[in-house]
Amino acid sequence: MLEAAQQRLARLATLFCLLSVFAAGAVCSPSSAYALAKGQTVYVPVYANVFTAPKAIPFSLATILSIRNTDLVHPITIVTADYYDTKGKLLKRYYPKPIVLAPLESTYLYISEQEASGGVGANFIVKWSADREVNVPIIESVMIGAKSGQGISFVSPGQVLEESGK
Repeated sequence: MLEAAQQRLARLATLFCLLSVFAAGAVCSPSSAYALAKGQTVYVPVYANVFTAPKAIPFSLATILSIRNTDLVHPITIVTADYYDTKGKLLKRYYPKPIVLAPLESTYLYISEQEASGGVGANFIVKWSADREVNVPIIESVMIGAKSGQGISFVSPGQVLEESGK
């Protein structure tokens, strides 16, 4: 009886070790998949404010829209970066003319925490293009706020809505 229990325990330990190895491999191994595209339209969530409990008091946040060309060799063109409020109303077009980002170059747009017109559901629609397939850029928003010794910061990744030129 004791021997059977020890065998079951040994099998469970082996199973646990195997699962640990597989889980660690999935978490620790670098991704071999990367995306190429000639252009995209990207939706980027922005939070001009969040609410604190229990009275749902608005906590204003500053936002940085970060656009990073991740291609090592080729430039990309940022065609538009338009800012919309919670209701989907266009608040501002940030690039009157397209801008070119050289390989590994980055750009950003800053919205101060005093600019709360976007609301909780604000967003950017960013369109970019390239002459050939390139590594897709990283497009994300970073929100940060501090008040009375309290601070909050978080990142919202962009979501591809359309891909062009593949």
